Amino acid sequence: MSDLPRPEELFASIDYTPPKADWMDVPTVIKPGRYCYAANPESVKYVGLPNAHKWNPLDDDWGLPENWQEIIFNGLRERLHKFRSFKIFMDICVRCGACADKCHFFIGSGDPKNMPVLRAELLRSVYRGEFTTFGKILGRFVGGRKLTAEVLKEWWYYFFQCSECRRCSVFCPYGIDTAEVTIIGRELLNLLGLNIDWIATPVANCYRTGNHLGIQPHAFFDMIDFFCDDIEDITGIRPEPNFNQKGADILFITPSGDVFADPGTYTCMGYLMLFEYLKREYGLSVTWSTYASEGGNFGFFTSHETMKRLNSKMYMEADRLGVKWILGGECGHMWRVIHQYMDTLNGPDFQSSRMETPVNPITGTVFKNAASTKMVHIAEFTADLIKHGKLNLNKKRNANVHLTWHDSCNPARGMGLLDEPRFVAKSVVEKFTDMPEGTIREQTFCCGGGAGLNAGENDELRMMGGLPRANAVKYVHEKYGVNMLGCVCAIDRAVLPNSMAYWVPEVSVCGLHELVANALVFPGEKERETDLRGEDLPGEDE
Repeated sequence: MSDLPRPEELFASIDYTPPKADWMDVPTVIKPGRYCYAANPESVKYVGLPNAHKWNPLDDDWGLPENWQEIIFNGLRERLHKFRSFKIFMDICVRCGACADKCHFFIGSGDPKNMPVLRAELLRSVYRGEFTTFGKILGRFVGGRKLTAEVLKEWWYYFFQCSECRRCSVFCPYGIDTAEVTIIGRELLNLLGLNIDWIATPVANCYRTGNHLGIQPHAFFDMIDFFCDDIEDITGIRPEPNFNQKGADILFITPSGDVFADPGTYTCMGYLMLFEYLKREYGLSVTWSTYASEGGNFGFFTSHETMKRLNSKMYMEADRLGVKWILGGECGHMWRVIHQYMDTLNGPDFQSSRMETPVNPITGTVFKNAASTKMVHIAEFTADLIKHGKLNLNKKRNANVHLTWHDSCNPARGMGLLDEPRFVAKSVVEKFTDMPEGTIREQTFCCGGGAGLNAGENDELRMMGGLPRANAVKYVHEKYGVNMLGCVCAIDRAVLPNSMAYWVPEVSVCGLHELVANALVFPGEKERETDLRGEDLPGEDE
């Protein structure tokens, strides 16, 4: 972040003064620090996406096919017919502005084209101008315009400044989901090969190796084994996880970021400790896969078809191993795909006939909410265990943590996972303070780097997008002494540490199951001196 201005300078640069010209007359200037690099054509080609080619967003010539407008029109026409919701969203917006100030990227940048209403209008105006009779005749008078190369570049610049968090949809009186418009906009851009590399290459990696980072099975195994070494050093207990075990009851899948990126690695260690405890105490049978080694789904940021293909790998592996159901780790977009798209994309009969409505084998709880997906979020699973008194927890071990909770957008708004993480968190920490109303739960702010925007080259955009969340954290830090921000999303755990370091450097970031593992008391464990981060463990002398 060496090229970033100082926080006070970036904050002072935000200007909400509307431009004097009509928004259609304001040219788009692609600014370094606010865009992601173009996709590697080899990654685009690998997953069979069209028009793979080398290009640079800063060049005048983006290497578009000669018939690029026809490709866009055909793609738009197909999606208007295929997705009824998209057609409705194109027609019913009255531009009331209820969503205008709800986007964290607008709040953090002041750029009017980051208002959700105007971001959608970038596409909606072309729809009016090229697909409606009134628009073809009256043009700008009814908000229509023609599709030009400049308009296409404007689409690319701003659709990749949307994290698809859906906060705007909460406030829309018509129920318009601008994230869905962004998804379609990105699909259309993909028809021309105009993806970003932080999405295209993870998608290709996931299609090839089973995870976004391109980790080979042996490397995945070795990293987990390394975590087990650390856990043994800390607790005297060595987890013995199962890999690719046929006939296990449950397949566990988590984001690969938890395996290779701090602070997610401590969350992964928390999973290992929890499963080892449950195996020793209750005989729980869980297996990890070195092939379906990714819960995240960057296909969600690419196209509906790619989303479907990457989602299917988890269920193909569940079928291969013959498990009853899947337990999913702390991930964001994995859960949005599973709970809002999967039944439509993959079909209700997609799972193996051997898979069952998930039942917690320890408590007997039937997860009826997962009857269709056969997949349970680990926060629900752990909350159920704690509710039934199945875990021996000592929250004094987290006495140095004053926690506040970041409702990760996709699990919170996308699947209603609001109370379970808080219940678990309050069961393992002594000090918990929520951020102000209007910044949490259904109205939570995004981390600022979701939907594939967690790249190094767009750090200024991420700091702008992360400002609203950081501001709420700063409030509870200064007023109540909060020093830790918890979350259940791997992208959050990748994005928020930099955002906190920039805006609120006194606050650290953690996953939920890192805290669970710190508090978990194993029978026969040695006296612990440190937490999972190697920091002195408080509360033991009490």
